[in-house]
Formats: sequence, C-alpha cells, structure tokens
Amino acid sequence: MKPKIIFGPAGRPINYKGPAYKAPEYIANEKLSAYEYQAGRGLRISEKSSNILKEESNKHDVLISMHAPYFINLSSNNEKTINNSIDILFKSAQIGDWMGVYRIVFHPGHYLKNKKNETLKIAKSTINKVLEKIEKTKIKNFTFSPETTGKKSQLGNLNEIIAICKEFDNFEPTIDIAHLYARDNGSIQSKNDYNKIFSNLENELDIKRLHYHFTRIEYGKSGEIRHHVLSEVDYGPNPKYFIESLIECDFKATVICESPLLDHDALILKKLYESLL
Repeated sequence: MKPKIIFGPAGRPINYKGPAYKAPEYIANEKLSAYEYQAGRGLRISEKSSNILKEESNKHDVLISMHAPYFINLSSNNEKTINNSIDILFKSAQIGDWMGVYRIVFHPGHYLKNKKNETLKIAKSTINKVLEKIEKTKIKNFTFSPETTGKKSQLGNLNEIIAICKEFDNFEPTIDIAHLYARDNGSIQSKNDYNKIFSNLENELDIKRLHYHFTRIEYGKSGEIRHHVLSEVDYGPNPKYFIESLIECDFKATVICESPLLDHDALILKKLYESLL
C-alpha cells in the first residue's frame, strides 16, 4: 500500500541512462513512487512505448502523470492557436490513455490583452471543444490537470484553476507551489499560508488525491524566473512548512519535484516527510 504522500521526479532521473518509458524500475529502486513523464517539448512517444511505460509503472508500483506540451494556449485570440491547442490536448489524452497516466498536466494559457474573466471564459469554451472531440472516440480514461502558473501574464492563479476544475468532469488541479509563490511575490511564507491554499481546495473541490509540483524558485516583478535546488535556502518556498501542512491536513497527495536535481531532491522531500511523521 502506498503512503498517503508519495514523491517522484518531473522527468527522467538525473543519473538514469535508459529510455524515459522504462524509468519506473529505476525510480522504484530509489524508493520513490511517482513519475511525471515530460512531453513539454512535444508528443513524440509511440503507442508501443506508451504501453511499455504503463506495464513498467504497474509492475513497479509507480504512479504516472504526464506533462503535456508547453505551447498550449486555450485562451488565445488566434483561431489557429486555439485549434492547435485543441489538437494537442486531444493527442495528450490519447497518449495518456495508452500510458495509463492518472493526470495530464498542462498550462492553460495567457491573458494577452483580455481581461482575466474574459480569458477564463475563452479557455472554458476551448475546453468544451476538446471534450467534444474526445467524446467521439474510444478514449475513456483521462484526467486533465490544469496547473497553477508562475508568470503574472499567464492564466492560472489558484482561483482560476479551481474554477476550471469545478466546471468540468475529468478535471483535477495541479498545484505548483513554486509557481504560486512566484506569481504572488513570495507570499507563501508560513504554514498558515499553505493551510489557506489547502482549505480552499478542500472547500471547493472533491479530490481523492491532490497533485503537487514543488521546488524552490527565483522570481521577479513578472513572476517566475527559474527553478532552484532545495539546498539553495535563499529561495522559497519552504519545503518543511509545505510537508507539515500536508500531514496535518491529512491529504493524500503526489508531490512531483521540479528542482534541477529532480529525483535527488524528490528523495530529500520524501525523507523530510518521513522525519515528520
């Protein structure tokens, strides 16, 4: 049985030399239990390789998620961009079904020159078109997971992500703590700040397992600049407060480490969790 909170890397482990679709055995041998397959630069994996990843994840009891391509923009004013985004999310659902992923993570879009409420409206309209396309196929096993974003120009603050997930079936949030920290000028400083986030999620959504991204992050006036490793304590957010709050709130959660050290820092987060139990 998996512990309530499990940890894993956002992508291929640092010292792993094999194909990404065979990484679960390596990850399990590290005593990690989750793996977010990275398709941010494009959906290049075949059905055969996707099926191998599914088999390997089941064999080694590693929970799989997938990060869809970064160039999705559900709120664009450009029809071609909208249509491309629909195609990308549709293809992500197809590949995610082959892989057996439990979450398909994606960045929803950008405000551009639109007001925030108009941006959210456009994104919801685009999502409806994605779901209509999926309904015409045999794809049944998919859960899209819009992610809180790190730049102030991006659609994806906490309330917007909750609003999207409340409106659609097969949608669960990805809460990137570092992104929230960066876009809100380092506002997550205490356990109480984490508790407010978790309470908001609990009050608004019925979630069986929460999906988180975590790393330390550098930010500027526009939000996110770059990720940092956990040992760089000059940067936030604070991992101890994060883990303590998760434990106290008694959530089931998957924590995907996005630091430049990936699985190495995922193990540090896991050991921190175990030390706090």
